[in-house]
Amino acid sequence: MDGMTLPHAEWRHRLGLDRLVEVLGDARFVGGSVRDTLLGIPVSDVDLATPLAPQRVVELLRAAGIKAIPTGIEHGTITAVLESGQVEVTTLRRDVSTDGRRATVAFTDDWREDAARRDFTMNALYADPRTGEMFDYFGGLADLEARHVRFIGDPFKRIAEDHLRILRFFRFLARFGDQADPAGLDACTVRAKDLMALSRERIRDELLKLLVTKDAVRVVRLMIERGIFEPVLPEITSADLLAHVAKRETATGIAPDPIRRLAAVLPRDGASADQIGARLKLSNAERKRLVAATGEPLDAPKPLAYRLGREIALDRLLLSDRDLAEIEEIRSWEAPRLPLSGGALVARGLAKGPDVARALRAVEDRWIAEGFPGEERVNALADEIVAQVRLATSSE
Repeated sequence: MDGMTLPHAEWRHRLGLDRLVEVLGDARFVGGSVRDTLLGIPVSDVDLATPLAPQRVVELLRAAGIKAIPTGIEHGTITAVLESGQVEVTTLRRDVSTDGRRATVAFTDDWREDAARRDFTMNALYADPRTGEMFDYFGGLADLEARHVRFIGDPFKRIAEDHLRILRFFRFLARFGDQADPAGLDACTVRAKDLMALSRERIRDELLKLLVTKDAVRVVRLMIERGIFEPVLPEITSADLLAHVAKRETATGIAPDPIRRLAAVLPRDGASADQIGARLKLSNAERKRLVAATGEPLDAPKPLAYRLGREIALDRLLLSDRDLAEIEEIRSWEAPRLPLSGGALVARGLAKGPDVARALRAVEDRWIAEGFPGEERVNALADEIVAQVRLATSSE
């Protein structure tokens, strides 16, 4: 990759981007957009780095009629709102002090100094927006070509600056890497307990991203071997079910899902899943789904999907050994509505109250068991069950 220029990817022609670069004057693409373009991966977020002070960036953008949001102005980040979406513009920085969770920064005009504070060599690549000329201060191009995930400088120092980099190291290994830098892997192993100082939200976000990467199974196994989960998620002790789920997702063409894959690495009981979901600060909906995914798929596919919802039914089937054809049966199936109301049972002579609810449930159970027949059959079932209820009531 040496001596190459940044390819002319589609994102480089986003509406308003050329004008933004022209207004700033001195700016370079940096980070994920450069890395992913070189790897031929679609780019979603575009970041620009500039030696201009944050306040100067705001002044220039506003004078040019470009909306500027001071999203993280104290850390040097301004969000420029273009016709084609948002672009983050960040002033070159150097770290003044760090505590493993957050950094105090000073602004600089030294590109190498800005690159030195980044985490991995493949994330410290810059490109001139006009010419595509690449700037690589720490061997990131060679590492990217070799799919080699390597910290910039001393791995222990990088981890001490931000403990989340331990999880990021493994996520990058699972997404981009064929090989982990041995020094980086050893540093992550030695410093795994540093993860305890992080908020559970940060751990959750990294873990959920990691679990859906292409090489998640291999990397989760490596993390278990190295004791990375032990301080914060000791419940993760095997990647076997994750491997099983990943294989079944691939076979059925169903996209990897972070909550389903989280369920695959946790103990198979609802109480543990709920407790871990709470610890990771999952949303109520995510926690409910995580707990539901731990159950066995006891019904046939369509009854399962009708009672639990298609998403949870798919989770349970993918996590099981059931035939893959059952997954195909419900993946695009829309559950029908029972064509009967409580009012229709009252009209047949049932008194309002518990009898109606029980009868409605009985009709629904028969309807499900018979494969969701149409209205005519439902009416016949309703007549039959109302007659049974009335007979039972009259004989009491």
